[in-house]
Amino acid sequence: MPTTQESGFGCPVPLGHDTILMAHGGGGRLMHRLISDVFLAAFGSGPAGGLHDGVVLDVAGARIAFTTDTYVVRPLFFPGGDIGTLAVYGTVNDLAMCGARPLYLSVGVVLEEGVPMDTVRRVAASIHDAAENARVQVVTGDTKVVERGHGDGVYINTAGIGLVAANVVVAPQRVRPGDAIILSGDLGRHGIAIMAVREGLAFETTITSDCAPLAEPVARLLDAGVELHCLRDLTRGGLASALVEIAAAAAVLLHIDERTIPIGDDVRGACEVLGLDPLHVANEGRFVAFVPAGQAEAALAIMRAQDLGANAAIIGKAHPSQEGIVTMTSVIGAERIVDMPSGEQLPRIC
Repeated sequence: MPTTQESGFGCPVPLGHDTILMAHGGGGRLMHRLISDVFLAAFGSGPAGGLHDGVVLDVAGARIAFTTDTYVVRPLFFPGGDIGTLAVYGTVNDLAMCGARPLYLSVGVVLEEGVPMDTVRRVAASIHDAAENARVQVVTGDTKVVERGHGDGVYINTAGIGLVAANVVVAPQRVRPGDAIILSGDLGRHGIAIMAVREGLAFETTITSDCAPLAEPVARLLDAGVELHCLRDLTRGGLASALVEIAAAAAVLLHIDERTIPIGDDVRGACEVLGLDPLHVANEGRFVAFVPAGQAEAALAIMRAQDLGANAAIIGKAHPSQEGIVTMTSVIGAERIVDMPSGEQLPRIC
């Protein structure tokens, strides 16, 4: 099963007598309960343990990474990308977070009756261009049309396959006390870009999504011999949800310093206006890497040498713990526990 951040299970499903998940939620405690109480209970956790971006399978002597995701973003087009770009990069990034070299994608498109053909052509062109940029091939797919009022324009499902080297094992359970936590770039751009367009908000500058493929930055770290214990892209639920899930899976305490976390002034200002926590806002081109402390500076230099990692920073460290939790030193020096939100701050963002 995919990580709770990446799951597309957003339909109203009862989780007991007192909890109903709202449609299109994700990345919060309610989604986590949905995955664990309903889907993992029905299907089992599988080889990945149910809480990673994809699964690595041994197939005829090769190690194959496999993942799937569904995209229901609204609006379809936004500064820095669109639903087609998002579908390709999102799946490529999930493969990269398994330590894989992405190779092939499938694309399933659900169209609502009456959607303009110009919109469909534009999305198809974006899928093509994004696949070329990410160096993957779209090799199979499917198209369905649903009645007017039942599809909200365009939905896309993608699945991806990649190859994992024999000596690469990337998983939350591999995080160890002492590991450095490296953030690949500034936070919050995707979620705020979506919110600004959706709500017609005008800021001093146009905030663009950070939507980007992450396979190349990961490949450069691996090629340099960096021991990557865990990788996680910071989609639904943002940095906070990713760290909370990893801490629980690894049974460690993750401590971060808010003063080291890169957040652009434009995004920070928008979050203050909207009452949002940047740590909970979704990203589509950012990830965290857990590496041994002795390799942290070398890994940081590799990441900063690339355009996508220009703002990369070491933001914290893993510590021994009897119970996996996340703590943070705030900008004023206070200590607090970081938790995932109870629901999604910004629904329909991917």
